[in-house]
Amino acid sequence: MQATRTYLELTDPTQFRPAFGDFPGLVVTHVEHPAPTLYRDCYRTVGEAYHWRDRWNWSDVEIAAHLSRPEITLHVAQRGGRLAGWYELRRVPDDRSVEIAYFGLAPDAIGRGLGKHLLSCAVRDAWALGAARVWLHTSTLDHPHALPNYQKRGFVAYKTEAYEVARP
Repeated sequence: MQATRTYLELTDPTQFRPAFGDFPGLVVTHVEHPAPTLYRDCYRTVGEAYHWRDRWNWSDVEIAAHLSRPEITLHVAQRGGRLAGWYELRRVPDDRSVEIAYFGLAPDAIGRGLGKHLLSCAVRDAWALGAARVWLHTSTLDHPHALPNYQKRGFVAYKTEAYEVARP
């Protein structure tokens, strides 16, 4: 299956157009020492529909090693104790950028305006890490509202590439 990946960036905090909302009971937490089971739950719950497979079979040891890297931070959004969404930030020391490496909503949280709020949280947290640039990539396999949400928050495309995806 053919897909297209688009890389987008914010090169200055003034480009960012936040869209924080009021979501009673929503708690977004930077998880200091996440358990592999939490990470696996976030990754699979959000990514299953979008062909996120590169970490699908990671062992607890592989997940723990990834999460212990100092450049990685995990942020989880919960409402009523249930996963609503999450994002993973990755600092890139070579160019002082921060990548929003993973971002998404749980299936039952889609369509409620939470995506723009959670993305605003992710961008705010990325800039707070001292980023010179905040970037991410999306794919034609992602939710159809992903790219428009990124663009509405001020992200600008800087590279597009086609790639092949194996069917699960």
